[in-house]
Amino acid sequence: MMHSGQTSLRKAPLELQVNLADDINPLFTRTPNLRDIDEPEFRKVLRNYFVSTFDRYESLFECLASDQAFYTKSISLRHPLIFYYGHTATFFVNKLLLTRMINERVNQRFESIFAVGVDEMSWDDLNDSNYQWPTPAEVKIYRDQVRALVLDLIDNAPLQMPVDWNNPWWAIIMGIEHERIHLETSSVLIRQHKLEFVKKSPEWEPNRATGVAPQNELIKVSAGQVRLGKEKSDSFYGWDNEYGNHEAQVPAFDAAKFLVSNQEFLQFVEAGGYLNSHNWEEEGKGWLAFTKAQHPTFWVKKTNGWFLRLMTEEVAMPWDWPVEVNYHEAKAFCNWKKSETGKPVRLPTEDEWYRLYDTAGLSDISEQPAHANIQLDHGASSCPITQFAHGDFYDVVGNVWQWTETPIYPFEGFEVHAIYDDFTTPTFDERHNLIKGGSWISCGNESLRSSRYAFRRHFFQHAGFRYVVSGEIKPVPSSHYETDKLVSEYAEFHYGDEYFGVPNFSKALVDLAAEVLVDKPRRKALDLGCATGRATFELARHFDKVTGIDFSARFINLGVQLASGDTLRYTLADEGELVSYKSRSLADLDLSETKNKVDFSQGDACNLKPIFTGYDFILAANLIDRLYNPAKFLTSIHERLNVGGILMLASPYTWLAEHTPREDWVGGFKKDGESFTTLDGLNAQLGEHFRLVRGQEEIPFVIRETKRKFQHTLSEVTFWERVN
Repeated sequence: MMHSGQTSLRKAPLELQVNLADDINPLFTRTPNLRDIDEPEFRKVLRNYFVSTFDRYESLFECLASDQAFYTKSISLRHPLIFYYGHTATFFVNKLLLTRMINERVNQRFESIFAVGVDEMSWDDLNDSNYQWPTPAEVKIYRDQVRALVLDLIDNAPLQMPVDWNNPWWAIIMGIEHERIHLETSSVLIRQHKLEFVKKSPEWEPNRATGVAPQNELIKVSAGQVRLGKEKSDSFYGWDNEYGNHEAQVPAFDAAKFLVSNQEFLQFVEAGGYLNSHNWEEEGKGWLAFTKAQHPTFWVKKTNGWFLRLMTEEVAMPWDWPVEVNYHEAKAFCNWKKSETGKPVRLPTEDEWYRLYDTAGLSDISEQPAHANIQLDHGASSCPITQFAHGDFYDVVGNVWQWTETPIYPFEGFEVHAIYDDFTTPTFDERHNLIKGGSWISCGNESLRSSRYAFRRHFFQHAGFRYVVSGEIKPVPSSHYETDKLVSEYAEFHYGDEYFGVPNFSKALVDLAAEVLVDKPRRKALDLGCATGRATFELARHFDKVTGIDFSARFINLGVQLASGDTLRYTLADEGELVSYKSRSLADLDLSETKNKVDFSQGDACNLKPIFTGYDFILAANLIDRLYNPAKFLTSIHERLNVGGILMLASPYTWLAEHTPREDWVGGFKKDGESFTTLDGLNAQLGEHFRLVRGQEEIPFVIRETKRKFQHTLSEVTFWERVN
């Protein structure tokens, strides 16, 4: 592997590469200041941050009692834990490849099966039969290889300070912060595992303090303004949803002094809160009917009383600890409290939580043990809700995350990061509510005031709630209409109007393919680089089953919406800040009959999962000149196609170094003094397994940028039949 700048990796012995500095603070390391530091100190701090995170993450999996615990799912909506053991290491490799800090994979197979972790989304394939999981020992060897790779980069790769959003080194910090997120979410999965699959660990000893739960009371919070949003020059790492600008004037409200304790929530349980659905919202009623829950998920009812499931054990119920529930349960409690008291009880909004934070006089970073149950400073569990006072309140941060009424939405000026475009955008669906404040295990970016994390309302984290008494909620900016400029342009390109008499590109390609496919089998087709999926649906007119794959979850999400029967809504730039609103459904395009014949998956065309094979037809439209390694794709694509099957390539051959390193272009340059076209390169790279059966045809397409600006491009189409 090579660094950018072609600096060779040195293969120092692993045991020498992982030694920590002698002066490491015994506290779990804090997210580093990226600006007020020189280069040698930055390398030292980042090395420490990486190693402590990597070590702590691996120690979490030592809480699993057997290899079987790695392969048995804790809950059906998540991968087994073996996936998460490997996933965070694969994330480093995939992001470092995108920033060109490395140019080779560590383990191609692992980096395929461990790549996609957005497993609560409908496009993610959770069928166990599609995975041949490696052993935990094999994954540990892989993790050691990735550890050595990242440490060598930290020690030796070229570095230009400061490290910010646009710096290639951002990928390393992103990988560390990503692993810290999974430290928390994996601890929840371990907590949801059967006790027979887990074991105690001295590194994960819970807090044992408990006492009498206090009587909760309401305290007035004065009106005030909140200002949210980071600049890209901020000193600390942030995820995409933190940047931009949001300001709001928050009216005065009353807030509970304490988080809701197990004792306080027991009143709701004993009042029949889970048996009577009238206090539940419609979505919550559906969850309650499906799960038949009768109490919080981590509560355990035994003949000798209530117990609480911690990560690796059950303990007698600590009634003065915060209750841990999902949004639906928290909301039902508030509705019950409202009916009992006659007061407008509800969960706080995100803005109200920030008002609470600001009035408590809290600050972010400290190298001392936190005055809050956060960052693993006080044990591996919750603690009494009376332990940490923050102004007039307790646990404004820490102990458990706090559910809010606010679905996550983009701040004004939001934009995705180029190497992780689907961190937040799949959650802009008004179904993911923000949680604030962090839990006992929240660390790194999670512990900062600026952090914004959201989960589906039925999901469990180490999360509870505080209630407020206040009036109506001011709606947040709607995220129902797709406002991401690039995604909206592709939505219009695939499903919108035709411009200047140029037919829809995706449909034109499939219509052309139908001419070539006469007398060919039409069982399975693959639309590779499907973007928002129009060609996937068009192919389903001709094939029994069609799979659409794209690298971007943002794009796939639109196809998923349409396949599920939803109407696609998006905005289009007209001029300046003016936009127009568009909507499309499959019925509008006479494609309703195709929705049950398609599925979508997120994937890397250069490193597809083994299950994507046995196709009669593969379409790769406007793809090859956007791949980081097109030769790898072209020389292996025959493995996915049946003998006699057809590969259709379409591309304008717009080779750019920002997408494909110059040395990896298929064509478009001089070779031995003569012009070497992309078609020459295709013949050279496909010739062993394919023959050209039809080609060079040019298909035009138009992409609308604004009301008066359009891209007009020609894409060259070739058809290749697999011969062996």
